[in-house]
Amino acid sequence: MSRTSGPRTVWQALPTSRYLRSSWPWRSAGYLISGALAGAAVLVVTVTGAVVGGALSVVLIGLPLLALLALSGIPVAALERRRLGLMGPAPAPDPHRRPAEPGLRSWAVCRFRERATWWELGYAVLFAVVLWPLDALAVGVCTAAPLAMTSTPSLMEVYGDGEELRVVKLWTVTTWPEAFATAACGLVLLLLGGYALGALAGARAELARLLLTPGPTEPDDRVMELTRSRVRLVDAFEAERRRIERDLHDGAQQRIVALTMMLGLARLDAPPGPLADQLARAHEEAGKALAELRELIHGIHPQVLADYGLQAAVADAAERSVIPVDLRLDLPGRLPEAVEAAAYFVVCEALANVARHSGASRAGVSGGHRAGHLFLEIHDDGRGGASTSGGGSGLTGLADRISVLDGRLALSSPAGGPTRLSVEIPCEWTDRSV
Repeated sequence: MSRTSGPRTVWQALPTSRYLRSSWPWRSAGYLISGALAGAAVLVVTVTGAVVGGALSVVLIGLPLLALLALSGIPVAALERRRLGLMGPAPAPDPHRRPAEPGLRSWAVCRFRERATWWELGYAVLFAVVLWPLDALAVGVCTAAPLAMTSTPSLMEVYGDGEELRVVKLWTVTTWPEAFATAACGLVLLLLGGYALGALAGARAELARLLLTPGPTEPDDRVMELTRSRVRLVDAFEAERRRIERDLHDGAQQRIVALTMMLGLARLDAPPGPLADQLARAHEEAGKALAELRELIHGIHPQVLADYGLQAAVADAAERSVIPVDLRLDLPGRLPEAVEAAAYFVVCEALANVARHSGASRAGVSGGHRAGHLFLEIHDDGRGGASTSGGGSGLTGLADRISVLDGRLALSSPAGGPTRLSVEIPCEWTDRSV
């Protein structure tokens, strides 16, 4: 059943003759009358609590009372959800989360931190100040006034001695024909008021349902924990990259350097012949392996990034690029490690794509830090047509890493160029020295 099945049933029933013989007029009247009574009670309790709590807050005794007053929207909202049952079976779900731990303190902390609590407090104030007088006015106009007109002959006989009666304090009836005509008009207005009562009650119930069910405005605990876990995974991933880089740099690389030196010395001592040729080939292969290992170490986590920061690391990447790169980067301090690593690898991947796919003759890297954000832009004068979703671009995974840092990666690459890759990451300076 749809969320608005109750009020819709009322509206659909209005044009039919069966409506007045159904329970809807009574349910509508009950909903509005109970709303008027409950709203008046909420107004009295709220005003009393605010006055007493404000007066006693001078000696700190009223502070707990004011805190309870801030939570008064919760029982009011619960009552309103129960009253919505008069207007249809569609429930109004409870938006409150279950406290993480049992106990009053955990419950209070959870409720004060929820947006739904303050939303319901606002509804309680609206209910106490505006809505219940409208409920009472609707009942008075649709039922009380027509009933008073319908009973004009009886009231004239009892209170007017059969001579005159002032009807609803608007006009005076002095003859019996006028009294019976007024009663007939009151009966017609009462029948019409039944329809109007249903319409007003349906609209009022839908308003309450809308205000008490504001939608998913608060992130779920599991979503928040998932976001935090993604950030922790990125930090752990960067720490593991640095560990692997240190192990390769201090371990395997040093052994290959020693092996290369030993092969070089052996090559010098060996007499000309087949053995010397094999030692020469082994020495060359060891040199190639050392060069590849150094390139691998640099790709895992360059030492210059860890020691000197993003600006120095980007400058090093620009110098190693096969395409000339114009560098205009202003970063006088250090940024968080995860931000520096993500930004550096975006620049490296972008420059690699420029060299492989763009056909550009020149590229540029610019950026800086302002207003609490790191801004980078990599551009080239190539043929364009690049895409982050294309296979092998390598930017999709980097975009995911940047999104974990609440950053954004945008690519503009129309056919014919130029191509511009923009990166924006919220971050602040750290106290690490450059």
